[in-house]
Amino acid sequence: MGKAIRDERKARHLTQTQLADIAGVSLNFVSQLESGKPRVQLDKVLAVMGALGLELQIVFASSLSKETKS
Repeated sequence: MGKAIRDERKARHLTQTQLADIAGVSLNFVSQLESGKPRVQLDKVLAVMGALGLELQIVFASSLSKETKS
């Protein structure tokens, strides 16, 4: 999931700081989320995804697809 969020952030030419500001979360949270830290709060994940216009099913489907190819 972290990679999908990072890829979408970069596709929108946003820095982690800009995304954090838009989503109303800390820069540290965005960094942890993108690096795949296991303990993240769902409400904050949803805020970041909302800021990028992503849907939960799309992000998880993308993550699962990439994991099964490894």
